[in-house]
Amino acid sequence: MFQIKICGIRSVRDARFASLAGADAIGLNFYAKSPRFVDLENAELVVPAIPKSVTKVGVFVNESAEEINAISSRLELDYVQLHGDEPAEFLADVTQAKVIRAFRCGDDGFTPIANYLEACQALGRLPDAVLLDAHQPGEYGGTGQAIDWASVAENRQILAGAPLVLAGGLTPFNVAEAIHATHPNAVDVASGVESAPGTKDLLLIRAFCSAAKKAFA
Repeated sequence: MFQIKICGIRSVRDARFASLAGADAIGLNFYAKSPRFVDLENAELVVPAIPKSVTKVGVFVNESAEEINAISSRLELDYVQLHGDEPAEFLADVTQAKVIRAFRCGDDGFTPIANYLEACQALGRLPDAVLLDAHQPGEYGGTGQAIDWASVAENRQILAGAPLVLAGGLTPFNVAEAIHATHPNAVDVASGVESAPGTKDLLLIRAFCSAAKKAFA
């Protein structure tokens, strides 16, 4: 399982730098409405720049299983991150990569997440990891808003043993505190290492990776 994921990578330069800076996972966002969207043609240029030792994650929002499997196979993705409204039954249809199920934590708290994972258990297909992000109506991640770390720590048992990937409002300046508060298996950042939506800042990537590595150690 990876520990530090830089998501929303769209260029060969950023992929190489994130890997050199210490990220052991790179996220490629295939959601067309995201400012971090990368099309398949450009993704095919980025992927060869990612070292074999670095995990490749494809982010999808309400895409068909056929399309997800096709892209996963073509790019040899290690993980698929489902960040939309995909039902529990959908996980079994994703066959070409491991599955990270992303949840946006809102006013309903953790009950909907617990119910979803119970449904997964009943179907015999739990996600290979769970990502917790902040909820903002109409948005599917990358909002820069943080979730309540204390609540995450208190509700860790609902994950049914699945590894936790913490996201939502993480930056080089708070990631160490977030790791100490929630003890996740991994952290995920997109907007927190950008100078503008979709534009990665190399100094922020380096600072984030350094802070996260020290906190995990």
